[in-house]
Amino acid sequence: MKKRLTSTAKFRLAKNKVFFYGVCTLSGLTMIPLFLILWELIKKGYKQFNLSLFTEVAPTSMEAMLARISDSPIPGGILNGITGTLLILAIATVIAIPLGIMVGIYLAENQKKRMANFVRSLSDLLQGIPSIVIGVVVYIWVVVPMSGYSALAGSIALAIMMLPMIIRSTEESIKMLPASLKEAGLALGGSYTTVILRVLLPSAFSGLFTGSLLAVSRVMGETAPLLVTALGAASVNWDATQPTSAISLLIWEFYNDPNLASLVWSSSLLLLLFVLGINLFAKSIAKKWKIQ
Repeated sequence: MKKRLTSTAKFRLAKNKVFFYGVCTLSGLTMIPLFLILWELIKKGYKQFNLSLFTEVAPTSMEAMLARISDSPIPGGILNGITGTLLILAIATVIAIPLGIMVGIYLAENQKKRMANFVRSLSDLLQGIPSIVIGVVVYIWVVVPMSGYSALAGSIALAIMMLPMIIRSTEESIKMLPASLKEAGLALGGSYTTVILRVLLPSAFSGLFTGSLLAVSRVMGETAPLLVTALGAASVNWDATQPTSAISLLIWEFYNDPNLASLVWSSSLLLLLFVLGINLFAKSIAKKWKIQ
Protein backbone atom coordinates (compact mmCIF):
# COMPACT_ATOMS: atom_id res chain seq x y z
CA MET A 1 0.00 0.00 0.00
CA LYS A 2 1.14 3.48 -0.79
CA LYS A 3 2.05 5.54 2.20
CA ARG A 4 0.06 8.71 2.60
CA LEU A 5 2.01 11.89 3.07
CA THR A 6 1.33 13.78 6.21
CA SER A 7 0.24 17.40 6.08
CA THR A 8 3.69 18.46 7.27
CA ALA A 9 5.42 16.52 4.50
CA LYS A 10 3.05 17.94 1.89
CA PHE A 11 3.72 21.44 3.15
CA ARG A 12 7.49 20.89 2.92
CA LEU A 13 7.25 19.53 -0.63
CA ALA A 14 5.10 22.47 -1.69
CA LYS A 15 7.52 24.90 -0.05
CA ASN A 16 10.46 23.25 -1.82
CA LYS A 17 8.72 23.58 -5.18
CA VAL A 18 7.85 27.22 -4.58
CA PHE A 19 11.41 27.97 -3.54
CA PHE A 20 12.87 26.07 -6.52
CA TYR A 21 10.70 27.81 -9.10
CA GLY A 22 11.25 31.13 -7.36
CA VAL A 23 15.02 30.75 -7.62
CA CYS A 24 14.74 29.73 -11.29
CA THR A 25 12.52 32.73 -12.04
CA LEU A 26 14.82 35.20 -10.31
CA SER A 27 17.85 33.66 -12.03
CA GLY A 28 16.16 34.08 -15.38
CA LEU A 29 15.33 37.70 -14.57
CA THR A 30 18.95 38.46 -13.71
CA MET A 31 20.04 37.08 -17.10
CA ILE A 32 17.66 39.31 -19.06
CA PRO A 33 19.84 42.48 -18.77
CA LEU A 34 22.90 40.51 -19.92
CA PHE A 35 21.11 39.19 -23.02
CA LEU A 36 19.71 42.65 -23.77
CA ILE A 37 23.22 44.14 -23.58
CA LEU A 38 24.62 41.41 -25.81
CA TRP A 39 21.83 41.87 -28.33
CA GLU A 40 22.29 45.65 -28.42
CA LEU A 41 26.06 45.34 -28.92
CA ILE A 42 25.75 42.69 -31.62
CA LYS A 43 22.97 44.57 -33.44
CA LYS A 44 24.88 47.86 -33.55
CA GLY A 45 28.48 46.62 -33.57
CA TYR A 46 28.59 43.87 -36.17
CA LYS A 47 28.86 46.33 -39.09
CA GLN A 48 32.27 47.56 -37.91
CA PHE A 49 33.38 44.13 -36.71
CA ASN A 50 35.82 43.27 -39.48
CA LEU A 51 39.49 42.60 -40.10
CA SER A 52 40.33 46.31 -40.09
CA LEU A 53 39.18 46.51 -36.49
CA PHE A 54 42.16 44.35 -35.50
CA THR A 55 44.78 45.56 -37.99
CA GLU A 56 44.40 49.35 -38.19
CA VAL A 57 44.67 52.15 -35.67
CA ALA A 58 41.77 54.38 -34.68
CA PRO A 59 40.71 56.84 -37.41
CA THR A 60 40.66 60.60 -37.02
CA SER A 61 37.45 62.55 -36.67
CA MET A 62 37.84 63.92 -40.21
CA GLU A 63 38.20 60.44 -41.73
CA ALA A 64 35.12 59.28 -39.87
CA MET A 65 33.12 62.34 -40.97
CA LEU A 66 34.00 61.80 -44.64
CA ALA A 67 32.98 58.14 -44.33
CA ARG A 68 29.65 59.10 -42.81
CA ILE A 69 28.99 61.63 -45.60
CA SER A 70 29.60 58.96 -48.24
CA ASP A 71 27.51 56.48 -46.24
CA SER A 72 30.37 53.97 -46.01
CA PRO A 73 31.86 52.08 -43.04
CA ILE A 74 34.23 54.13 -40.90
CA PRO A 75 37.83 53.28 -41.87
CA GLY A 76 40.39 52.14 -39.34
CA GLY A 77 40.14 50.02 -36.24
CA ILE A 78 41.36 49.83 -32.66
CA LEU A 79 44.74 48.13 -33.06
CA ASN A 80 46.41 50.75 -30.85
CA GLY A 81 43.82 50.03 -28.16
CA ILE A 82 44.25 46.25 -28.39
CA THR A 83 48.06 46.39 -28.14
CA GLY A 84 47.89 48.96 -25.37
CA THR A 85 45.45 46.85 -23.37
CA LEU A 86 47.70 43.80 -23.74
CA LEU A 87 50.78 45.77 -22.67
CA ILE A 88 49.12 47.38 -19.65
CA LEU A 89 47.50 44.13 -18.50
CA ALA A 90 50.74 42.16 -18.94
CA ILE A 91 52.71 44.55 -16.72
CA ALA A 92 49.86 44.74 -14.18
CA THR A 93 49.72 40.94 -14.03
CA VAL A 94 53.47 40.64 -13.46
CA ILE A 95 53.19 43.13 -10.59
CA ALA A 96 49.96 41.97 -8.95
CA ILE A 97 50.01 38.16 -9.13
CA PRO A 98 53.29 37.43 -7.27
CA LEU A 99 52.56 40.08 -4.64
CA GLY A 100 48.95 39.00 -4.21
CA ILE A 101 49.87 35.32 -3.89
CA MET A 102 52.55 36.03 -1.28
CA VAL A 103 50.18 38.15 0.79
CA GLY A 104 47.45 35.51 0.46
CA ILE A 105 49.82 32.79 1.68
CA TYR A 106 50.79 34.94 4.66
CA LEU A 107 47.13 35.49 5.59
CA ALA A 108 46.28 31.79 5.23
CA GLU A 109 49.26 30.68 7.33
CA ASN A 110 48.81 33.32 10.06
CA GLN A 111 45.04 33.55 10.32
CA LYS A 112 44.82 34.62 13.98
CA LYS A 113 47.74 37.02 14.14
CA ARG A 114 46.97 40.69 14.63
CA MET A 115 49.10 41.75 11.68
CA ALA A 116 47.28 39.31 9.39
CA ASN A 117 43.91 40.67 10.47
CA PHE A 118 45.17 44.21 9.82
CA VAL A 119 46.39 43.30 6.32
CA ARG A 120 43.12 41.50 5.59
CA SER A 121 41.17 44.59 6.62
CA LEU A 122 43.34 46.77 4.39
CA SER A 123 42.74 44.41 1.48
CA ASP A 124 38.98 44.59 1.98
CA LEU A 125 39.18 48.37 2.23
CA LEU A 126 41.25 48.56 -0.97
CA GLN A 127 38.59 46.62 -2.84
CA GLY A 128 36.03 49.31 -2.03
CA ILE A 129 38.11 52.32 -3.09
CA PRO A 130 36.77 53.95 -6.30
CA SER A 131 38.98 53.35 -9.31
CA ILE A 132 39.33 57.06 -10.07
CA VAL A 133 40.78 57.61 -6.57
CA ILE A 134 43.38 54.91 -7.22
CA GLY A 135 44.16 56.59 -10.55
CA VAL A 136 44.70 59.98 -8.89
CA VAL A 137 46.97 58.44 -6.23
CA VAL A 138 49.04 56.66 -8.89
CA TYR A 139 49.19 59.93 -10.82
CA ILE A 140 50.84 61.53 -7.78
CA TRP A 141 53.09 58.53 -7.12
CA VAL A 142 54.20 57.69 -10.68
CA VAL A 143 53.11 60.18 -13.33
CA VAL A 144 54.39 63.29 -11.54
CA PRO A 145 57.84 61.83 -10.64
CA MET A 146 58.22 60.43 -14.19
CA SER A 147 57.10 63.77 -15.67
CA GLY A 148 54.74 62.10 -18.08
CA TYR A 149 51.90 59.64 -18.62
CA SER A 150 52.85 56.04 -19.36
CA ALA A 151 51.65 52.48 -19.70
CA LEU A 152 53.62 51.67 -16.54
CA ALA A 153 51.55 54.14 -14.51
CA GLY A 154 48.34 52.61 -15.86
CA SER A 155 49.63 49.12 -15.05
CA ILE A 156 50.39 50.08 -11.46
CA ALA A 157 46.87 51.48 -11.05
CA LEU A 158 45.31 48.29 -12.42
CA ALA A 159 47.66 46.10 -10.35
CA ILE A 160 46.48 47.83 -7.17
CA MET A 161 42.89 47.11 -8.16
CA MET A 162 43.72 43.45 -8.88
CA LEU A 163 45.40 42.79 -5.53
CA PRO A 164 42.32 42.31 -3.29
CA MET A 165 40.78 39.60 -5.48
CA ILE A 166 44.08 37.74 -5.89
CA ILE A 167 44.81 37.97 -2.16
CA ARG A 168 41.39 36.68 -1.14
CA SER A 169 41.31 33.85 -3.72
CA THR A 170 44.81 32.74 -2.66
CA GLU A 171 43.93 32.80 1.03
CA GLU A 172 40.72 30.84 0.55
CA SER A 173 42.37 28.31 -1.78
CA ILE A 174 45.16 27.62 0.73
CA LYS A 175 42.69 27.33 3.62
CA MET A 176 40.66 24.75 1.67
CA LEU A 177 43.60 22.36 1.50
CA PRO A 178 43.62 19.59 4.14
CA ALA A 179 46.04 20.21 7.01
CA SER A 180 47.44 16.69 6.51
CA LEU A 181 48.93 17.80 3.18
CA LYS A 182 51.22 20.29 4.85
CA GLU A 183 51.98 17.95 7.76
CA ALA A 184 52.97 15.16 5.35
CA GLY A 185 55.37 17.44 3.50
CA LEU A 186 57.03 18.58 6.72
CA ALA A 187 57.17 14.99 8.03
CA LEU A 188 59.06 13.92 4.90
CA GLY A 189 61.80 16.42 5.70
CA GLY A 190 60.78 19.29 3.47
CA SER A 191 61.45 22.81 4.67
CA TYR A 192 58.56 25.18 5.29
CA THR A 193 59.37 27.12 2.11
CA THR A 194 59.64 23.94 0.03
CA VAL A 195 56.30 22.66 1.29
CA ILE A 196 54.63 25.97 0.46
CA LEU A 197 56.13 26.24 -3.03
CA ARG A 198 56.08 22.59 -4.10
CA VAL A 199 53.10 21.14 -2.23
CA LEU A 200 50.53 23.76 -1.25
CA LEU A 201 50.75 26.11 -4.23
CA PRO A 202 50.48 23.35 -6.90
CA SER A 203 47.59 21.80 -4.96
CA ALA A 204 45.78 25.14 -4.85
CA PHE A 205 46.56 25.94 -8.50
CA SER A 206 42.90 25.98 -9.51
CA GLY A 207 41.93 28.70 -7.07
CA LEU A 208 45.07 30.75 -7.69
CA PHE A 209 44.74 30.66 -11.46
CA THR A 210 41.01 31.31 -11.45
CA GLY A 211 41.35 34.22 -9.04
CA SER A 212 44.11 35.75 -11.13
CA LEU A 213 42.12 35.48 -14.37
CA LEU A 214 39.02 36.95 -12.76
CA ALA A 215 41.13 39.81 -11.41
CA VAL A 216 42.39 40.48 -14.94
CA SER A 217 38.86 40.46 -16.37
CA ARG A 218 37.76 42.74 -13.51
CA VAL A 219 40.15 45.53 -14.51
CA MET A 220 40.19 45.00 -18.28
CA GLY A 221 37.37 47.45 -18.85
CA GLU A 222 38.50 50.13 -16.40
CA THR A 223 38.69 53.61 -17.88
CA ALA A 224 38.88 56.15 -15.05
CA PRO A 225 42.34 55.21 -13.68
CA LEU A 226 43.81 55.02 -17.20
CA LEU A 227 42.58 58.51 -18.06
CA VAL A 228 44.93 60.02 -15.47
CA THR A 229 47.81 57.55 -15.87
CA ALA A 230 48.14 56.08 -19.39
CA LEU A 231 46.28 58.97 -21.10
CA GLY A 232 46.11 57.33 -24.57
CA ALA A 233 47.99 57.37 -27.88
CA ALA A 234 47.00 57.63 -31.53
CA SER A 235 49.53 55.01 -32.65
CA VAL A 236 50.66 51.56 -31.55
CA ASN A 237 53.10 51.83 -28.66
CA TRP A 238 55.09 49.06 -26.95
CA ASP A 239 57.19 51.39 -24.78
CA ALA A 240 55.98 51.13 -21.17
CA THR A 241 57.35 54.59 -20.35
CA GLN A 242 55.24 56.36 -22.99
CA PRO A 243 51.52 57.24 -23.13
CA THR A 244 49.54 54.25 -24.35
CA SER A 245 45.99 53.72 -25.50
CA ALA A 246 43.58 50.98 -24.40
CA ILE A 247 40.25 49.67 -25.66
CA SER A 248 38.39 51.29 -22.78
CA LEU A 249 40.10 54.63 -23.46
CA LEU A 250 39.17 54.45 -27.14
CA ILE A 251 35.55 53.74 -26.24
CA TRP A 252 35.57 56.91 -24.15
CA GLU A 253 37.15 58.90 -26.98
CA PHE A 254 34.68 57.52 -29.55
CA TYR A 255 31.76 58.35 -27.27
CA ASN A 256 32.84 62.00 -27.07
CA ASP A 257 33.15 62.36 -30.86
CA PRO A 258 29.84 62.17 -32.80
CA ASN A 259 31.70 61.14 -35.97
CA LEU A 260 33.23 58.11 -34.26
CA ALA A 261 30.23 57.10 -32.16
CA SER A 262 29.49 54.01 -34.25
CA LEU A 263 32.87 52.54 -33.28
CA VAL A 264 31.74 52.51 -29.66
CA TRP A 265 29.56 49.48 -30.29
CA SER A 266 32.15 47.32 -32.06
CA SER A 267 34.83 48.24 -29.50
CA SER A 268 32.48 47.47 -26.62
CA LEU A 269 31.51 44.16 -28.22
CA LEU A 270 35.16 43.17 -28.58
CA LEU A 271 35.90 44.13 -24.98
CA LEU A 272 32.90 42.16 -23.76
CA LEU A 273 34.00 39.11 -25.75
CA PHE A 274 37.47 39.35 -24.19
CA VAL A 275 36.02 39.47 -20.69
CA LEU A 276 33.57 36.66 -21.44
CA GLY A 277 36.36 34.51 -22.87
CA ILE A 278 38.57 35.01 -19.83
CA ASN A 279 35.72 34.12 -17.46
CA LEU A 280 34.82 30.97 -19.39
CA PHE A 281 38.48 29.94 -19.51
CA ALA A 282 38.79 30.52 -15.75
CA LYS A 283 35.74 28.35 -15.08
CA SER A 284 37.06 25.55 -17.28
CA ILE A 285 40.41 25.60 -15.49
CA ALA A 286 38.70 25.62 -12.10
CA LYS A 287 36.57 22.63 -13.11
CA LYS A 288 39.52 20.67 -14.48
CA TRP A 289 41.79 21.27 -11.47
CA LYS A 290 39.09 21.21 -8.80
CA ILE A 291 40.34 20.07 -5.42
CA GLN A 292 38.60 16.83 -4.44
